[in-house]
Amino acid sequence: MSPAIHPARPGRPAFGRPNFSRRRAAAAAAISAAVALSACTGPTAPTETTATAGNTAAASPAASAPATGGGAIEAGNLPQLVENLAPSVVTIFTQGGLGSGVVYSEDGLIITNEHVIRGNTTVGVGFADGQRVEGTVLATDEVTDLALVQTDRTGLPKPTYQTDLPQVGEGALVLGSPLGFENTATAGIISGLHRSIPGSASNSLSLVDLIQTDAPISPGNSGGAVINMRGEVIGISEAYIPPSAGAVSLGFAIPAATAVEVAEELLADGTAKHSYLGLTPGALTPQIARQLGTDASTGVVVLAVDDDGPAGRAGIRPGDVLESMEGVELATPEKLLAELRNRNPGETVAVKVRREDQSLDLKVDLIERPPSNTQ
Repeated sequence: MSPAIHPARPGRPAFGRPNFSRRRAAAAAAISAAVALSACTGPTAPTETTATAGNTAAASPAASAPATGGGAIEAGNLPQLVENLAPSVVTIFTQGGLGSGVVYSEDGLIITNEHVIRGNTTVGVGFADGQRVEGTVLATDEVTDLALVQTDRTGLPKPTYQTDLPQVGEGALVLGSPLGFENTATAGIISGLHRSIPGSASNSLSLVDLIQTDAPISPGNSGGAVINMRGEVIGISEAYIPPSAGAVSLGFAIPAATAVEVAEELLADGTAKHSYLGLTPGALTPQIARQLGTDASTGVVVLAVDDDGPAGRAGIRPGDVLESMEGVELATPEKLLAELRNRNPGETVAVKVRREDQSLDLKVDLIERPPSNTQ
């Protein structure tokens, strides 16, 4: 991340590569502190929907636009893309505010972010045709920040979920309800792939391996659609870095491949499977390296270990520095989370560990993540 980003507030820890300058490390901490899930807007947000409780989509002119029936879309025809996809994007209302969602199946199933519906068993779901119905939270996955909501609507227009990653530079549209303005479309390009937000591992497992876009994402967009110029869903809106952190159009989305994989697992048995390493990771700074007496210049510090977990059984200890997994350099805690995301429970992985002045090659047998555990 650019060192020009506003520095962290005094007293906040710095996260990032240990060979960052102090200014860059502070910048990463500033990003971590400022990054916002594109979250529910608060109940006091200036929305058009509050005045039209009986017809929540009526306040938006786009809500009355007829769908084209999912016919062929000329690539790059933005008005047609929005018109075709608007019926597949919904607004989700909770007592704490609102967010967005995307039709996952024709029988009323909606996919959204877990943080949008967190703490709720039922939510309101507003459709582009003006109808608002009750939805039941069917299943959630905190690790990927995804959730499924079931409504009693049928015959919904399910969009195509493109599970191949987009190319950097191709066009992107974000559809959702930022600040309660339903059926809002914003445009940009795909800015990057496999993004992880620096410093996020200390409070979230979901902000890794994301799609980056400069199509504006705002509070209320969470759970909405990011689509390509062919009208395919390529991501689910997740987070943004606000201008107060010095950012200009830095938004992030969960790749459609992740969304589909997790949704299918949740539909199968209500849970999604994730690998568990059994440790708490931290960022390695030059100061921490000196305290540990290690000459490691990059890696992830092990802050704590579950003695009965995979790391503990493999001999990893607090104070060790994880340098790589299966040959992939672990420069930050977020990179460790991203690598775990790509591994399956039951796999055995090779981990290179630095312990003071020793280099150790250990084998770790990953298991399925137990409830309420993090790494």
